[in-house]
Amino acid sequence: MANVVRDPKAHPDAIIPDLSKPDPLVKFTKDDIAFVYGSKWKQRYFTKKDDDYYPLGAQWDVNHQVWRPYQAAPGTDWWTAFYPNDNLQRPTGPLCDGCHSVNYNIHTKAVTEWNVGCEKCHGPGAAHAAKPSRENIVNPARLDFVQANNVCIQCHSQGQPLKNPIEGKYYDWPVGFEVGKNLQDYWKLEEHKLGTQSFTHFADGTAHKNRMQGNDFVTSQMYTHGVSCFSCHDVHGTENNADLVKPANILCLECHGPNSPNGPHAPTIEAHTHHKAGSAGDECVNCHMPKIEQTIADINVRAHSFKFITPATTETLKVPNACAACHTNEPPDFAAKALKSWPNISPWRAAQ
Repeated sequence: MANVVRDPKAHPDAIIPDLSKPDPLVKFTKDDIAFVYGSKWKQRYFTKKDDDYYPLGAQWDVNHQVWRPYQAAPGTDWWTAFYPNDNLQRPTGPLCDGCHSVNYNIHTKAVTEWNVGCEKCHGPGAAHAAKPSRENIVNPARLDFVQANNVCIQCHSQGQPLKNPIEGKYYDWPVGFEVGKNLQDYWKLEEHKLGTQSFTHFADGTAHKNRMQGNDFVTSQMYTHGVSCFSCHDVHGTENNADLVKPANILCLECHGPNSPNGPHAPTIEAHTHHKAGSAGDECVNCHMPKIEQTIADINVRAHSFKFITPATTETLKVPNACAACHTNEPPDFAAKALKSWPNISPWRAAQ
């Protein structure tokens, strides 16, 4: 969170690929790069022109170690209708920087700091720094679950400001919002028509692109019952993947366990999953948070709706199911037949 955007002049090791090796997609040099973005799945590059930053036309696929084009095609992100189909006419100020900085000023384009710093999640901190007190800083843990989740949803969601354009420019982040305020007064989530697949959503409403964890989560039973993002994640950093507070299965089973009122309603986890202990199919997240939301090429991140997508949903609405992610060599009806043979699975639910 605090190191996604880096200045290669201050951090020479920030650029992952070797720019001395020619590639037809790469039409820029190291000297053109003012900022790099990302290091886990992809790395993107930005150049500075006048008082704003602009995306360059190639991105590095970290997993596959190859260059890929980078330009949002017309008709994809909603804002492409309002900006020319040219990266150097798509400034990051209105389209990116509000989420990748603290206190971005839309008039001066100045920031308190780049990346997600303390004030992004805790609000203005000058008074707290001068005289530390719980009364002069926002602690998301003390907010109600809606406000607490909005700390993350402000950026981990696809949507639009309620007022757009703002002073002649279209913004892709909630201008004016800071923690403690009501996000719904600044931001609306991307709409979806059930049964229709769009750039942002599968036909059942599940997100199918990255940075939509919030869109998913607000539809979930977890959200309904007051779970917050930081019930599972610690943005200050942990040794676990995705900054989870504990390894995934350990974390899930603190609230969910055999015969728990929260489910699963089975004597053992293996009886619930019908997979051997320690196998991929026995991992909670692999069935309830499948990797179906694209971040780059064939690299996907996990859905956050927490619902089990049935093979029948795949057949009728073309939403990928978790079974097919592992059982890649099986015929399309394999998972549906398997589910119907499990005695603890309702035949009516398996068919939906």
